[in-house]
Amino acid sequence: MSDGTWITLISIAVTLFFMLGTPVLLVIFYWVIGCSFVIDLPLANTGNELINVFSKGFALLAMPLFILTGDLINQSGIARRLSDFAYSCLGWLRGGLAMASIAACGLFAAISGSNSATTATIGSMLHPEMVKGGYDERFSAATAAAGGTVGIIIPPSIIFIVYGFLLNLPISDLFVAGIIPGSLMVLGMMTAAFVVCTVNGWGFLIRLSISRITKTAIGAWLGFFAIGLVLWGIYTGKFSPTEAAGVTVGFCVFIGLLCYPLNKVMGASADIPVEQKGYASMFVVQGFTLPQVPSIVSRSAQITGILVPLIAVSVAMQQVMSSLGAKDFIGDFVTGMGGYYAVLFTSMAIVFVTGMILESLPVTIILAPILAPIAASVGIDPIHFAVIFLVGASIGFITPPYGLNLYVASGVTGVPYFRLLRYIIPYLIALISVWFFVALVPETALAILPGR
Repeated sequence: MSDGTWITLISIAVTLFFMLGTPVLLVIFYWVIGCSFVIDLPLANTGNELINVFSKGFALLAMPLFILTGDLINQSGIARRLSDFAYSCLGWLRGGLAMASIAACGLFAAISGSNSATTATIGSMLHPEMVKGGYDERFSAATAAAGGTVGIIIPPSIIFIVYGFLLNLPISDLFVAGIIPGSLMVLGMMTAAFVVCTVNGWGFLIRLSISRITKTAIGAWLGFFAIGLVLWGIYTGKFSPTEAAGVTVGFCVFIGLLCYPLNKVMGASADIPVEQKGYASMFVVQGFTLPQVPSIVSRSAQITGILVPLIAVSVAMQQVMSSLGAKDFIGDFVTGMGGYYAVLFTSMAIVFVTGMILESLPVTIILAPILAPIAASVGIDPIHFAVIFLVGASIGFITPPYGLNLYVASGVTGVPYFRLLRYIIPYLIALISVWFFVALVPETALAILPGR
């Protein structure tokens, strides 16, 4: 048989493995090894590529630290305080708790940088509250899944770190460029939630109370401080992204260990809503003990242990695809589309379709080095294109058949995957609308960049 026939058979086989539930890491690895044998690419070369990812990737050190930050703010109770504040601001509107869930996702993302962690944390906290508040459980789960998409756009972002590492772009500039688009994604999804809840009459309204907003804002001050610390350090150049991640982890550990004994002394139970606490106890979150730290680190290490090998095998996959001529094929196809808008919309279509079947990391590692130079050749700003690319990749988190966030939301809420799909459609429409707006208006990504 010809090499093309063998590669086709290997691709069909690994696709079947994927459909049967084989982890995407193994699917990509099997494909890489199989194709390497077919085209006589030495396995030692593949091994060297895997090693080079880690030996030359200093910027990637920020990734496990931001993942750890997400677990620390969840365990310490900071995430709960942020969601309480969001609800106190929005609960008086129809669908206020749904909009608060999305706003809480944005606030959580501004510290953790992870989409799956955002979905899992906010979904596990607010899904039961939404169901008790009169929302359809399928819509509640879909809301958590959709809200998590901003986890890789609002800085700090794990995927921006990977993109900057691959394309040799300043990660701090990428972080800043994601602020406005990420905020627009949040507003777009909140609008969709408001419309859906108004049509269906979902949600119990609470009275708009300045006192409650003030108390919950005070209670969430540590979360606001952490967000401000990260953004200030990166925006002013005081920290590199890796240093910012380390500083944030140190801050969260210090606060968690300090607040636990203070919380016990004040007798402020974590079960008491923050608006019912005294002003003194509102400054103190739940915290955690020193013996709990290893288990928190272990959970973060498990997530890192999934993502980092996926990055490595995706880089190896990119090399194999380049040897097969896929890079030239895609490049010629996109270039042949014509000028600025033709290249822009063709690239967006490729990212969207690929994101339906692959996770954002392999999509970024495989396609970004191919599409970004073509986009730059027709005059698209590299930072702007990075934002366009990654907003499109983030939409893939809630786009069947893959839709990682849909699986995460299903797991933490107990709502079956296929029952979420109907209620994810309004959020998809909102996000795609924002995506095209960001693509057509470069100022959304470039306006607040330093020196622009």
